[in-house]
Amino acid sequence: MNDQKPPVTERVAAGAKRPPLLVRFFLPRYMVRDDKKLGDDFGAKQIYLTFLLLAWPSLAEQVLTGIINFVDTLMVSTVGDAAVAAIGLTIQPRMIFQVVLVAIATAVTAVVARRRGQGDREGANRVLAAMLPIVVGIAAAFFVLSYFFASPILAFIGAKEDTLADATSYYRITMFGLIFLAVSLTLNGAQRGAGKTRIAMVTTMAANLVNCLFNALLINGLWIFPRLEVTGAAIATVMGQFVAMVISVVSVRRRNGYLFLSFSRLFKIDRKTVGPVFFVMSGALFEQLFLRIGFFIFAKLVAGLGTLDFATHQVCMTILNLSFTVGDGLAIASSALVGQSLGMKRPDRALVFGKVAQRIGLGFAAVLCALVAVFRHGIVDWFTDDPGVLEKGANIMLLISVILLFQIQQVMFGGTLRGAGDTRFMAVVSLLTIGIMRPALTYVLMHLVGFGLYGAWIAVLTDQIIRAVFACVRFYRGKWAKIEL
Repeated sequence: MNDQKPPVTERVAAGAKRPPLLVRFFLPRYMVRDDKKLGDDFGAKQIYLTFLLLAWPSLAEQVLTGIINFVDTLMVSTVGDAAVAAIGLTIQPRMIFQVVLVAIATAVTAVVARRRGQGDREGANRVLAAMLPIVVGIAAAFFVLSYFFASPILAFIGAKEDTLADATSYYRITMFGLIFLAVSLTLNGAQRGAGKTRIAMVTTMAANLVNCLFNALLINGLWIFPRLEVTGAAIATVMGQFVAMVISVVSVRRRNGYLFLSFSRLFKIDRKTVGPVFFVMSGALFEQLFLRIGFFIFAKLVAGLGTLDFATHQVCMTILNLSFTVGDGLAIASSALVGQSLGMKRPDRALVFGKVAQRIGLGFAAVLCALVAVFRHGIVDWFTDDPGVLEKGANIMLLISVILLFQIQQVMFGGTLRGAGDTRFMAVVSLLTIGIMRPALTYVLMHLVGFGLYGAWIAVLTDQIIRAVFACVRFYRGKWAKIEL
């Protein structure tokens, strides 16, 4: 891939031979039509290196984030299947409360990236200072609400007598950690938009280390620490979130950094500053709400199959979520670069970065597909020695190997659209596929057709395929490049 080659039009005019189709598929200079190019800075080395330098910390961060849930589930599995199911029951109600915070972080990333591309450092810092007290207040309110209604919420989602007490304890403690998580999500979202993805990676790595250490000490009671089982796992998670928050705050207190948080600005909120954030957030919020409500209903339907089936489902969902983090990490880089490119009035480079993300994601998906299919029995064996869970879980892993091919692609295209501020389209897609189609198809396949747990995972596959197609079509139509923030 030679960066010094002349533009495509010049090479064709000179009678140069075009590379094979597969090579052109990966070369940035062939990803945009000549009449749409606003510059000639599409060298493969430059584009891929720019993307990968921003992507690898985000990729590492997201994988490490996925490992937190993976480690919790793996270490708690030493207590028993009921404990695994208890933690699994808390995931969807916790995520429903987190949707507002995730939506704000998504919007902050998009707006800060646009301001970075426009060369407006002051505007980027005003966004950061205005949004931070808002997210802390929201998180504190959610903690109070969830603390007093923990048991009814978990009983509604399907907690049985053997899981309700543990699930309630885990839920209340981790919801307190939502306050720390709100701060780090917002600050890390701003850092990503500014192109500083390593900060988020460092905070996540620190949170993981603290979480793993205190999981080991508190779940089974090592050294001088008491045996707290599921409660110990919750305490370890919150301790990790606190450490992540501290590191995030320190990262924006350096005056020589692009982002600097001035405490005197924290409550200076004006419409011009927060308006674009709330515009992007509105679509992201509805998208996240539809996602979480759909996931909530989906989890409740599966929980109705019984503790053993739900434990199997939770093990498989943990693996799927871990593979999702690969796509999400690449999508974060795509979102930042697309936003910055649009801020510089370069929709052609935004298109290229979106396509490069999709190509790289395709490669990761192919590798993960093969690994999950080949090592499916060993992966499930990490979590349980129950023969029923092992057999059913290994079969579902085959479905997962196909699911993640489509999952990573839809995450790639979705990240590009969000970076451009096109969150409302993604909200509509989430409503149709996850909010309506997946729960309905799950019920039909599980109960009416009689496929049981397998029916739920066929519904997941169908959902991922449809979302990937919608996001791909929207991306190639290019309307997202015209959104102003």
